[in-house]
Amino acid sequence: MTSLSDRDAIRRDEAADLREAYERGRTDAKRARKRHPVAMTLTIIAAAIGIIVLALAAVNGSFSGAGTVVDQNLATAATQAEPAVRGAATQAGQAVRDVAASTDKPGTDAAAPKN
Repeated sequence: MTSLSDRDAIRRDEAADLREAYERGRTDAKRARKRHPVAMTLTIIAAAIGIIVLALAAVNGSFSGAGTVVDQNLATAATQAEPAVRGAATQAGQAVRDVAASTDKPGTDAAAPKN
């Protein structure tokens, strides 16, 4: 016959084993569900675009009408973005030329390692 303190000790051991098994299961499940953040971001963006297209289709009465609205908005965005992109590319090219010109000058220690 087991005493009351023995039964309590057995229950505590069983509870500790159960808690340990539960934590191992949680860790394993978390590892199995690991998702890539970039893939999740792209999925969320694609879902948002899908919702927007569905809303435009509902407002315009058809998917072709929604497609026309999307095409017009994309064309407008591309037209407005082109000068900004060209300007940034020009500035980046000029910055590279300036750095190259400053390191080519005699007497500059741009390539020398710093201690």
